[in-house]
Amino acid sequence: MRPAIPYVVAALLFGLGVYGVLRRRNAVLVLMSVELMLNAVNLLLVTADAAPLHAATGRPAPTVDGAAALPLTGQAFTLFVIVIAAAEVGVGLAIVLQLYRLRGTVTVDDVRLDTHTPDTGPRAIVEAPAPGTAVTAAERAAGRTAGPATEGPGR
Repeated sequence: MRPAIPYVVAALLFGLGVYGVLRRRNAVLVLMSVELMLNAVNLLLVTADAAPLHAATGRPAPTVDGAAALPLTGQAFTLFVIVIAAAEVGVGLAIVLQLYRLRGTVTVDDVRLDTHTPDTGPRAIVEAPAPGTAVTAAERAAGRTAGPATEGPGR
């Protein structure tokens, strides 16, 4: 097996993932770029396990009782990385959904890490008029609603 092609593909995938993490502003795309980097590492681990070092150096393969004893450490580490990636997706998407609920956007540039913002809820609820105030037709068309005391012909 010639491991040069999978190594080059893994390097390209990892570079594409790094570019996505550094250049993207959307948090979901940043998570996808991290997943791309983890999959590149998985490809490297499996390729390195399939093309053992003894084949490149010319030494004989290690044996146990006459059979080749090649541990499957690359596949074991790949399974570990897949489990970590699944946990990262779960936690990352939960954070992104909470960010969207609080801010109404998932743009990474808008996230302030040095200040605390209280939980104010989605923007539609925050910008809604207080109950008992009148709502114009333009505001109603824009999606804003009034409280129950201001609507209707007899009120």
